[in-house]
Amino acid sequence: MPYAIVVVPVAPLRATAAHKSEMISQLLWGECLEIIATTADGWVQIKNQYDDYTGWASASHLEPIDEKLFHTSATHYLPGWVNRVTMNGVPMMVPYGCLVKGYHQLSAQWGNIHVSLADAPANITTPEAAGIQLKDNALQFLNTAYLWGGRSVFGADCSGFTQHVFRLSGISLLRDAYQQATQGVTVDFLQEARLGDLAFFDNEEGRITHVGILLNDHEIIHASGKVRIDPIDNQGITNADTHLRTHKLRIIRRYY
Repeated sequence: MPYAIVVVPVAPLRATAAHKSEMISQLLWGECLEIIATTADGWVQIKNQYDDYTGWASASHLEPIDEKLFHTSATHYLPGWVNRVTMNGVPMMVPYGCLVKGYHQLSAQWGNIHVSLADAPANITTPEAAGIQLKDNALQFLNTAYLWGGRSVFGADCSGFTQHVFRLSGISLLRDAYQQATQGVTVDFLQEARLGDLAFFDNEEGRITHVGILLNDHEIIHASGKVRIDPIDNQGITNADTHLRTHKLRIIRRYY
């Protein structure tokens, strides 16, 4: 199966092969993909290597790569809120946390594209070294606007935010909140929560529709309108600005 890598800062992943189709997720610079199908008018059906999410992307946002690069582990990411890179000598600004596969001495080769970095990337940490680093990663997103399907500091939905933050600590999460709730182990009580546990929230039908990162047993950072820090108790989240109850707590899960 052919492989490709994302060579634009953020690429929409759509439900169908059309620009007007719903954006179901995003593909970030440096992410590798499997090509499932192509169309004559420049659309590519892909599967994201990281989370197996499938959808349609524009071929103009991708560069074909070989199987070796596809299977190369990503060990570095871009640490600035925005980062200057060049692609075959053309400058580009890339968002926080994008991966740099095949990194060597401020450069990488992705197919026919030579990537040069202006600054040294950061190392992806291990789950054992999570905690404070995970909190620092989460705080990079503060005040990022909520965007359905978003996964970057330019715009993120609740599960795209948690997935991206955990990724930089070497912890793999699935894409959607209800999927992330199937991972990890259950924390029985909020009072037992620690930094980095995820709290999940359901709607009136009992479906999990929201997720956030617990900073402790009484504060949560989550994407709701924007990425914000709000108080949480055994019933759920209260908006720190309006003092209104916004989300009903369903379950807490731990991943490291």
